[in-house]
Amino acid sequence: MNTFQLSLAILVAGGLIPLVTYRHMMLTKWLYLGTTLVGCLIGLFSLFSSIHRLEDLAWSWPWLHVFTLEFSCDSLSVFFLLPIFLICPLACLYSLAYFDKAGHSLRTAVSFCCTNILIAAMALVSVAANILTFALAWEIMSLSSYILVMYEYEKEQTRAAGYLYFLFAQAGALLIFAAFGVGYSYSGGMAFAAFSSIPEQVKFLVFFLAFLGFGSKAGIVPVHIWLPHAHPAAPSHISAIMSGVMIKMGIYGILRMYMALAVTDIAVGQIVLAVGMITGILGILYALGKSHMKGLLAYSSVENVGIMLIGIGLGMMGVAKDNMVMAGFGFGGALLHMLNHSIYKSLLFFGAGAVIKAAGTGNIEELGGLMKRLPVSGRAFLAGSVSISGLPPFNGFVGEFLIYLAAFQCLNVTHHLNLLLAILAIVSLAIIGSLTIFCFTKLVGVVYLGEPRTAAAAKAREGGWAMTLPMVVLAAACLAIGIFPESAMRFAFWGMSGLGDFSRLDPDLPATIGANLALGSRVFILLFFVVFLARKLLYRGKEIAQGPTWGCGFTRPTTRIQYTGSSFSRTMIRFFRPFVLIRETVVQLTQIFPSRTVYDCRTEDVAEIGWHRGVASPLLTVFGKLRWIQHGNVQLYIGYIILTILIVLLSLIV
Repeated sequence: MNTFQLSLAILVAGGLIPLVTYRHMMLTKWLYLGTTLVGCLIGLFSLFSSIHRLEDLAWSWPWLHVFTLEFSCDSLSVFFLLPIFLICPLACLYSLAYFDKAGHSLRTAVSFCCTNILIAAMALVSVAANILTFALAWEIMSLSSYILVMYEYEKEQTRAAGYLYFLFAQAGALLIFAAFGVGYSYSGGMAFAAFSSIPEQVKFLVFFLAFLGFGSKAGIVPVHIWLPHAHPAAPSHISAIMSGVMIKMGIYGILRMYMALAVTDIAVGQIVLAVGMITGILGILYALGKSHMKGLLAYSSVENVGIMLIGIGLGMMGVAKDNMVMAGFGFGGALLHMLNHSIYKSLLFFGAGAVIKAAGTGNIEELGGLMKRLPVSGRAFLAGSVSISGLPPFNGFVGEFLIYLAAFQCLNVTHHLNLLLAILAIVSLAIIGSLTIFCFTKLVGVVYLGEPRTAAAAKAREGGWAMTLPMVVLAAACLAIGIFPESAMRFAFWGMSGLGDFSRLDPDLPATIGANLALGSRVFILLFFVVFLARKLLYRGKEIAQGPTWGCGFTRPTTRIQYTGSSFSRTMIRFFRPFVLIRETVVQLTQIFPSRTVYDCRTEDVAEIGWHRGVASPLLTVFGKLRWIQHGNVQLYIGYIILTILIVLLSLIV
């Protein structure tokens, strides 16, 4: 047993312990946290101790005396394993304070168990060397995450969200297995390495079956609609793992299939780029219209997946055109953005959980003034918001900058379609960035600034060190990568080394770009402190008056006259109205002595409406008319089985 296997064994054992000790919850929590931390630390040690001889991490297990489960590790695997072993233990620490309801000890123990199974399954997905191993680990990952989403199963909304997630997870898995089946039928081997021998025209089909299947897990438009339902339903630390880590397994699957198939058709990169642009713009647009913190963050994950796909699409196009600088910037930027997103999106979900825990709600319109009441988590959330907005000197800027460079490299091509796609990629990134800034200005402004809108928000307090410490660590990581991006950039370029022939790429390129970005970030911080100190000196000794905000003629202003999230984003959403459905309820002033006025604004996802009207409703209608088949007569059921077997046998004979 190597150290990597040992880490997985400890993680699984750490998940089983709570099922035995759940009656003593305090002991259970500390045993669970200790074993999980040890397992993840050993996992990290195994990666970095074997980073120059990754073949030492390969192993295989016989299964059912027929199949062999094979595992191997390369640079891409290591890159995706890093956030698994870094983010998940912080989420487990966070859960100690988040799970404090009396009478929920058994379901908490089950959640702990499934969390560790999910961690181990994601790690196994990253090192699976053949399609059978991958499929088994993928299903374990999907089933364990489904149970975690269903934590508060007594709520109807949670059950509906869980069923929707399960449906899309299994539909995506069917597409993945179909891709594996077609690949196996042509290659004759289960190893990913055998897929490169598939005929070129079949590679296109295999890749896009896998792309849709993995895209369902990653959250690409239009198969993303489970995210805004599952994340608000799941506990916040589970949302952090799912958004910060698990959906990246979809990105990993796309890259792994591209790497295994050795696709050279530029149309593949063009389609991935187009899907990325649509996903990114619509994701942040729908996030802007959400009134629940976790729903907004879920759609923001869709947007960030779109940015990753833009980078991946540009990288694929660069490989196809033998422009390895463009490919390097595209793939490297996508991987670095993936790592950065794992950090700041986990931080933001932790922050949302702290708000829900303290105020009892995640509804943006019922909050306000929380920066004074939650000073640590509020400032950490602000750091995550600046990071996700792609602003220096935080880490979100670094990955997006590389993707911009890839798009500008694409401007040098002579083909009109590629030139058009490059221009659209640059414009899309600019639109996504501006909408993200607007969206998180709304979120931070309405939730953390101003005055509390409800009594619960006014009484909110920090949730304890177990919740705030993970947020502080992640906020510090956001700033550290932004100021010192060289190591992260080298790691990203090393991680993409198997995606193309980058031997001609200047090995000093990541260090050079990283050094320039680091210099810019440090100058930015220096200027910030200079302005801050100048302001302090200029206002020293001056009396600063405080007074109420101007109430537009009202002499007794209340918190109700503050901007709401809906009113803040209303104009921007209306600008994109063809792509988002807006439902408004308005009761205006019509009398001299008016009754109560009402305004309610809700935005709806056109993709979700399309799935409901175009797929779900017709299927329910058809199944409703076939209900007569289910009549309870066992003899007829046996007849159905015999008839089905005869039809299958006849089809095989023919």
